Amino acid sequence: MALKIAVVGTGTVSRDNYIPFLAGQPDIELGLYNRTQATALQIAQEFGATAFSSLDEVAPWNPTAALILTSETARYDIAMQLIGDGISKIFFEKPLVAMNGQAHVSEDDFLKGREVLDLARERNCETAMVFNYRFFEQTLAARKAVAERGFGQVINMTGLVHYACWSHCIDLMQHFAGDVAEITALSGTMQHSAPMVNIVAPDVTAALRLESGATATLIGTAGMKWQHPLYELMLTFENGRIHLRDLDGTLEILDGASQTHESHSIVRHVSRWDQYAASFKKALGAYLDSLRNEQVPPVPGIDGLRELQVEAALKRSVAQRRPVLVRQEFPLR
Repeated sequence: MALKIAVVGTGTVSRDNYIPFLAGQPDIELGLYNRTQATALQIAQEFGATAFSSLDEVAPWNPTAALILTSETARYDIAMQLIGDGISKIFFEKPLVAMNGQAHVSEDDFLKGREVLDLARERNCETAMVFNYRFFEQTLAARKAVAERGFGQVINMTGLVHYACWSHCIDLMQHFAGDVAEITALSGTMQHSAPMVNIVAPDVTAALRLESGATATLIGTAGMKWQHPLYELMLTFENGRIHLRDLDGTLEILDGASQTHESHSIVRHVSRWDQYAASFKKALGAYLDSLRNEQVPPVPGIDGLRELQVEAALKRSVAQRRPVLVRQEFPLR
């Protein structure tokens, strides 16, 4: 049976990484909405899709799922309308909500994200997130190593992260190590800029205690050079350690049982942007398969709220200069 997929938002990421893949699937009928109708019409003609003249036309088209790929500053209003209109499955780009942009997530963004998921639960709408960094080859290899080699529990984690990758890396931290229990954070006084992604923000440093009892430190910054690794994550387990570096960087695995230090690299003619594009195909392919097989999505919408929960707690800790108990002060529900 054909899947009817409505894409809401046809900007650069959507146009380059989502729409071509969707259009190439033989069992998908594609519908597109953009606030500039001429843009939707142009892309629809190129890919053989239906173009909607308004957001009000999306739900009557009766899509299997709607993909909200707009700017993060617009996702709340669009999600509330589409869920209210009765769409039964919605897939979000990251972060779930960020009214002032991804480098300036606020406590209100968490509350708005929770409101979106509350309405989805009330209307029996299934939500999903992209979090395509989970689908990088290095991430998949690291998860396999942890599962197969008996690494045990995470003891601690450290991360240095460009804000362009911030929400993804918070998700990766929880993907590997579990939910955050407590956060103490400080903000720097110097503003740094990242023109490539239109971000201007001070650095932030966070100390975290996880629900498991493990500890973590994270530094978020816009000050790293774009050509350098955009993130580095090191996780120490009871019986091993993994080091993830950038979109195409080398994965290091230290195995305590075999007393080996391994390096895994993708072939050198593959750039970080090849890896980035491929991760969208794998993430979206996994989601489409969940629709075809009537299974739960590989990355549920609640994981997007968990990411916002961490960011909201971090911002409160910075503002109030105190530790924040995450679940108590920002309950998911």
